[in-house]
Formats: sequence, C-alpha cells, structure tokens
Amino acid sequence: MTDRPQEADLVPTTGSVQLIPDPRSLEALGRNHTLEAAIAELVDNSIDAGARHVLVRFVRDGGRLVRLLVIDDGCGMSKDEIDVAMTVGGSREYREGEIGRFGLGMKAASFSQARSVTVVSHAHRREAVGRRWQLDKAKQDYTCEIVAPAFSIAQLSHDWGFPISATGTLVRWDDVKGFPTVVSEVAVERFVQSAFAKIRAHLGLVFHRVLETTNLRILIDVEDAGDMVLRTDVPPLDPFGYTRTGAAGWPKKLRAGRGASKLALDCHIWPGRSNADEFRLDGDLIERQGLYIYFNDRLVQRGGWNGLCHADKQLNLARVAIDIEGDVAQMVNLKPEKNGVEVGPEFGPAVFAGSTPDGATFAEYTDRACGVLKEANRRRRVRPAILPPGSGFPPKLRRAFQREFPQKDDDPLDIRWTRLPRDDFFAIDREERVLWLNKRYRRVLAGGRNGSLNDLPVIKALLFLLTENVFAGENLGPRDKDNIEVWQEILRAAAREENS
Repeated sequence: MTDRPQEADLVPTTGSVQLIPDPRSLEALGRNHTLEAAIAELVDNSIDAGARHVLVRFVRDGGRLVRLLVIDDGCGMSKDEIDVAMTVGGSREYREGEIGRFGLGMKAASFSQARSVTVVSHAHRREAVGRRWQLDKAKQDYTCEIVAPAFSIAQLSHDWGFPISATGTLVRWDDVKGFPTVVSEVAVERFVQSAFAKIRAHLGLVFHRVLETTNLRILIDVEDAGDMVLRTDVPPLDPFGYTRTGAAGWPKKLRAGRGASKLALDCHIWPGRSNADEFRLDGDLIERQGLYIYFNDRLVQRGGWNGLCHADKQLNLARVAIDIEGDVAQMVNLKPEKNGVEVGPEFGPAVFAGSTPDGATFAEYTDRACGVLKEANRRRRVRPAILPPGSGFPPKLRRAFQREFPQKDDDPLDIRWTRLPRDDFFAIDREERVLWLNKRYRRVLAGGRNGSLNDLPVIKALLFLLTENVFAGENLGPRDKDNIEVWQEILRAAAREENS
C-alpha cells in the first residue's frame, strides 16, 4: 500500500509560462475598504514603526477638501525599505508582534480611496526619501515616481502639532474619491463632521488595546488655509469595557481544540442595559454581538458568530474575545485586509466540544446571556410609563430614557431656560408641558460657560426624574404641591451655595 497518486489524478504538463499581473489590477485593490478602515491600515504601519504620535489630517482649501494626510513619528524608512513598502505585495521580514503581514495593506487602503498616493519618510542617519503612485500612470506599467528629496524634507520637518522627531513617515492622498466634489462649505462641514465621528469610533475600537497599554496618541484634525482647526484625540473604545458583569461568575474562558489547533474564548455577558459608548460602539447592536478577534492586540473582527449561531436580539449582551497570533490550522485564517477571519472545518465542532474550567459549554453561555437580557426586559416592562423627554434633552439622553422606561403616547415634556421671578430654581407649566429653569443660575451651574439648547444634561435628567409625574393628571394634588415646595426650597438653597 503506497500514498502515490493514482494515474487518473495526475495532470500532465509540457512546460511553464510566466504570467505578469495586468497593472490595471491596481484598481481592484481594497475595493471593500471604507474610509475609516483604510485609515486604520495606515495606522497599523505607524504602530509597527514604533510611533508615539499618529495624526490624521483633512486639508481644506477654498471651501473644498483637497487631500488627506497621515503622519507619524515612527522609525521611518530607508530607500530600499520604501521601495519594498510601495511594491504591491512587497515582501519583508515581519517582527514578532507586528500587525503588518501580507505586504498589501498600505497600497490596498490607499488605492481604495485616492488616485494619487505619496509616501515620504526619514529613517535614522538616512536621507529623506519619497515615492508616488499615480493610479492612471501606475496601471499602465507599474511606474512609481521618485519624490524630490527637498520636498520630502520640507514635508517631514513641518510643525504637525506634536513633539518634533528626527524620524517619521507621511502618507498623502490626493484626488480622494469620496470627498465632496461641490464647492460648498456646508457640504464639506457636514462631511468632515460625519467622517470625524466614524474615524474616531473606528480607530478607538480597532486599536483600543494599544491606546490603553502604550503611550500611543492618535489625533484627527483639519487644516484650513494653513491653520489647524477641529483637533481631537481618539480615545480607546473597549467592547468589553463594562464596570460590572451581567451575570455572576462570568466572564469565563472556554478552551476549544487541542495541540496546534486550539483557541481560548473569553465569554463575556454585558449588564442587562447600558448606554455606554463601549456597548453601543459604531453600529447596530445585533451586528456587534458575537466574536471579537484580536491579532497582536489589533481588533480584526468586531462581532458576528462565524456560523456558531444565528444573530438574534436575545444575544445582544454576548461578546466573546479571541486572541490569535496568526492562522490556527483548521480553525481560523486571517483575511488579508484584516477585516475579519475565515473559519475552518474544525472551528464549530471544537467550540461546541470545548468547556470552561467549571464545565460550562458554549451552549450554556449563550443561554445565560439570553436569560440576562430577558430579565432586564421584564424589569423594564413593570416600570411605570413616562412622558417622552422633548426639547432641551441631548439625543443620547432621550434615547437612554426610551430604553429604560416605557413611553406614554403623549406630548413630550420640554425643559427650557427663562428668567423667573425671585430666586426660584424652577417653575412648572402643566398647560404648555414645560419645566422652566431659572436663567440666573445657568452660567454658574455650567462653570462659567455659555449655555446651549442641550446643556447641563445631568441636572436636566435629575429634574426630569424628580418632576415628571407632577405633569400627569387633571390637577395638582396637595401632595404634589407640597413636594414642589420642598424641592424648590432645597434646590434654591443648593443654587445659592453654588453661587457663593
């Protein structure tokens, strides 16, 4: 008995031919990248280069967005290294712990968003170097242009608003495909605000472990006519960042597989209801339940069950963290774009056969998560219905009330500011359904800042919880009147003390 293939299985050949990729294939690179995912690929490279600061900058000129820059103070690249970095599929040795892997990330990300990509870099004791891909030229014959050294030096020595470093890299995107094409300040401002929110949430989520455990700082800003505006930091957004568990004894670590094909699943259950950004994240909750897979502390998959079960609202509290250092034979393969994994034939059976140290199975984990949510929903249903909060409440606060309380089918209760007689703290207008706050206390309660429509949300939330029930019914009863008098006196005394 031998392992030699049968004759019918053999494929006869008569030679070989080398087939060079068509340069037009560059157009297809990274087509499934969003703007924020493409920027995350560039941040990957900055982290691998040991950067302490990474800046994402939109450049606006004459009412138009003209380019996007990503700048870091990492170790930079030499001439040979930048040539490899700009080669599609360029191969180099990756150090242990690096996020880069396939030699496609920066090119795929950049070509997915821009038709012109320039990279300039300065390594220690090396000359500043630069290369530019212009897609229309590159797709003809893979021609990559050499950037003038003086331009590279000028770009890298610019004041980017963080401590000056002798080394670093700048990636520049021109002719960005997704930027507004109209010359309209309103359209550009709307686009920038939306892009800021998406990029901030995406980078904070994908790199939350790196931001929490290192001195890395990621910034986003806008350059307008040479001036820096709208700068903001990217805070970490931990999908497991709850302060108390939803179920006693959880999270638990479930071991699956054996030998070289094994995984550890940290099975978490969020508290029954949460308004935290770490729970809401940057998408629909049903999309955010499931597996969170990390490759060298970089989040490469955020949600989804990969065939273990079907997405269901009852599983919204279930999130599982899995750490991988690369492909796991027959279990998990990392996608080249680092936007998820593909699971092998042994993944599902191994997970269902695995258990936690106390013997809990994956099926028992999902059942427990469903039970926690059902209990939370049951508690909500027995709570009294309230008037819907209206004008004066920030949108997130209104949504929090909607999640925690049933809402009456009635006109909303507004909170507004006005100048009241004497030194009363508030006034109740049942006819107009308005809780009036005394304007004379506004600045001192806001710490000297100017007010806005949705200001002081903590005070407004507390007053809503305190007074909402007195707006119900035909008339104020004696107990309601007495409560209002007591609240008024206590808040008046507190306001005087705050003012002093």
